[in-house]
Amino acid sequence: MRLLRFARFAGLALSIACAGAMAQGTAGGAWPAKPIKWIVPYPPGGITDNATRMVLQKVQEQTGWTIVVENKPGANSLLGADLAAKSAPDGSTFLTVIAAHASNATLYAGRMPFDPVRSFSPVSLVGVAPLIMTATNNLPARDVKELIAYAKANPGKVSFGSSGVGAAAHLTTELFKQTAGVDMVHVPYKGTAPALQDLIGGNLQILVDTPSSLMPHVKAGKIKSLGMFSAKRLPGVPEVPTLPEAGGPPLLASTWVMFLAPAGVPADIVNRMSAEVGKAVASPDITRRFESLGIEPVGNSPQQAVKFLDDEIAKWRQVITAAGVKAE
Repeated sequence: MRLLRFARFAGLALSIACAGAMAQGTAGGAWPAKPIKWIVPYPPGGITDNATRMVLQKVQEQTGWTIVVENKPGANSLLGADLAAKSAPDGSTFLTVIAAHASNATLYAGRMPFDPVRSFSPVSLVGVAPLIMTATNNLPARDVKELIAYAKANPGKVSFGSSGVGAAAHLTTELFKQTAGVDMVHVPYKGTAPALQDLIGGNLQILVDTPSSLMPHVKAGKIKSLGMFSAKRLPGVPEVPTLPEAGGPPLLASTWVMFLAPAGVPADIVNRMSAEVGKAVASPDITRRFESLGIEPVGNSPQQAVKFLDDEIAKWRQVITAAGVKAE
């Protein structure tokens, strides 16, 4: 999944820490005593990287802390997450994760070098990006209600793509299948781009992803939108109805951006970082940028982030188990 690139954030290395913006660490010394390393377990340019850099740029302006973002992609985010999990719990390392972190807890259960829950302390849920369902133009369905009717009349003949097995787009469509009672065939790709090209070409019937990835092609008339997996219409794409408005089940599904710290980081550090992140996300410029890209700004507390992550893990565990999804 890809958002618009923000080149001005590409080399983010935030400026020198100011003494007036320090918290206290375990040894009673000033925090941060050295630059903060922020691991993004994905390549530059996606939702994870861009949202992280946008928010941390604002945190820098608020505090003067030094924060250096390091992209550590690989193994469906497991490489970067493992580096963060094994970092010293002194507040010098943080991690950004997306919805895959919740599904990985089930897909890779017992096979990860860390525990996706116990190895981390959630800091804040930064934002939520509800997903949109789109269709190839030659599919004889104008909305979700007609898609359900067509799929039931043609079991196994409707194919849907995703950016990979276990991706939010994949599991969201599996949830839709289970709830609507339809039989559709999953075609996994290595990323959203090749799936989108097959959707445009008519070789694929359905694709679920972020509005920022798909709406430019909807507006260009290359594909059509069916419905949004959100409780209300998004400010950035008000023309797209929610699933219930389009005749479908009331499903909520999204990718999201969450900030984590390694387990054992002192609570005062986690709380201070959470407060600064919340302040940054609530700023008018970040809110406008998020909303224009289909991201609902959140910026909640560590306790709220813990509950959100627990709920997401439980939700996708049920979907994965019911669908028999296996990690590649």
